Formats: sequence, structure tokens, C-alpha cells
Amino acid sequence: MKQTLQKPTRLLVIGGNGFIGKYIVEHAVELGWHVTSLSLKPSNQKESPHIRSLAADITHVSLLKAVLKDPSFEYVVNCGGYIDHTLFFKDGRSIVDAHFGGVLNLVEILDRKTLQSFVNIGSSDEYGDAPAPQIETRREMPISPYSLGKVAATHFLQMLYRTEHFPSTTLRLFLTYGPGQDNRRFIPQIIRGCLKNQSFPSSEGKQFRDFCFVQDTVDAVFATFRSPKARGEVINIGSGQPVSIRQMVEAITRLIGKGNPQFGEIAYRPGENMSLYADISKATTLLGWAPKVPLQIGLDKTIQWIKNQL
Repeated sequence: MKQTLQKPTRLLVIGGNGFIGKYIVEHAVELGWHVTSLSLKPSNQKESPHIRSLAADITHVSLLKAVLKDPSFEYVVNCGGYIDHTLFFKDGRSIVDAHFGGVLNLVEILDRKTLQSFVNIGSSDEYGDAPAPQIETRREMPISPYSLGKVAATHFLQMLYRTEHFPSTTLRLFLTYGPGQDNRRFIPQIIRGCLKNQSFPSSEGKQFRDFCFVQDTVDAVFATFRSPKARGEVINIGSGQPVSIRQMVEAITRLIGKGNPQFGEIAYRPGENMSLYADISKATTLLGWAPKVPLQIGLDKTIQWIKNQL
């Protein structure tokens, strides 16, 4: 009797060159999946028979169709678009388009016959100035084009699930950090300043934030793929533990043993939420997920990685 070889699981990662996207690609390859990584620029990842790297802007649907010739995947995760708090009249329309228009285009071209789960990466910024701990049932209050684009994508995907059973889930990430994060982000900036024993500006640091190690975030993505209960849902992903910006800066300074933060030299952003941390009970219930990496271990790994880059 002739044996039929089982087809490998196919995953599309939008933003596969980015910080979180790279980790998702690596984990999928470890599982033996075949991965298509699509980013604005060609990939700089090591070549692998399990990875197909493509370059396209997902806001241009005709280009996306031309590049993504076979849109048949079991799983899709959209990590595309930059975090950008620019005001609307400075370039807001393009930011909204990156985070909402791109999702419209992806949904239009994906083969729904094969698709089992579409995970869209949302943001805690969608909550605006809602009181903490933020829970998924709160009404969103976007305070920037970036958060508006994210909220629009969230509601669009929920509408599609309700009306057409499109298998989408929005993971609303709080602050993911770890080795490989862009040097312009908060934690890498502080670590680099301390390693160089520099004086560096900071706000007063009274804002509370929620920091989640990147591997925990990736585990949440794959737990979502596996969970039928997650379809149509919005789920917070974070540590659930509030840490003030000042506490974080002081912890990094203490771990490295040098650095001179200048608290109060940077003003708070207009409308900035002073207390932003997740209620993660829904993630635990629906995904069986909880963060595993303690903050100090995550910081140690990140510090060591950045030290090796200097």
C-alpha cells in the first residue's frame, strides 16, 4: 500500500525580520514547520530549507499578491508595522494604514480553506488612558494614530469572526523585551547607557509598565495557534506585574554596576497612561499560558546579549 507523505505545517510570519518575528520563525523551524517570512526588506537570517524569505509592503495589495504567489497557510501571525507615537498631522495616515490597511490586504488574499489561525499582534496602547490593570472587556481609547490603527484592526478581525468565522485572534502585547530588540527601544537604551557608564536622560519614571520576556511572548503565540477557544478573542499578553520606569532603570543600573540616569530630564508624553499593566487571567484560561521568565533572568540575558554586541 502506497504511503502518503504528510505535508509540513505552513506558517506565514509578517515582520519575520523584526524582533518578535525572528523568534517566532526560529521556534517554528525547530518544530519542523515550513516558514514564509515576509518583511519590508530582504531577510538577513541564515538560509534554511525550512524558511522562504520574501520582501513586500503589506499596505500595497497588488504587490503583496505578486510576491505571495501561493497564499495557502495553516497559520499566520502579523507582527508587521513599527511602534510609532507620531501625531496624526505629522504622518499619522501612513501609520494607521500600516497597522489597519495591511490587515485588510492580508485577509483579502489569504486562502481561507487552509487557514486554521490568524494571530494579529495588537498593543497595550489600544487601552489609552483606561485604568489599570487593563482587562480585555474595557472600551479602547486610542491616543495616537498607532493605537487607532491597532484598535481598527482588532475590531475588523472580531467582525470577521462573528460574521464569517474567520479564525483570528488579537494578542494585545504589553512591553516585550529581550535579546535582539531594537537599540532605540527603552530597555536597550538604558542598558547601553549603563554599560558605557554614561549619563542619560529619563523621565521622572513614575509610570508603571508591564514587561514580558520575548520567549514568553512567543510561547503565547504558539499557544494561540493550538487553542480553538482563542478564535475571535482579544487576549492580553504580559507579566501582569507592574514595575515603575524608575524601578526598571534602577534595577538595570544595579545589575550592571554603573550608569548615571538623569531622572526628570524627559517630559511625559501628552496623554500618557501612568499605569499600564495587564490582567492576564484570560490568557491563562483560554491558552493555558503564563509567563515563566522572571524579570531579573530576562534582564541578565538581555544585558549579556547587548554587552556582546558592543
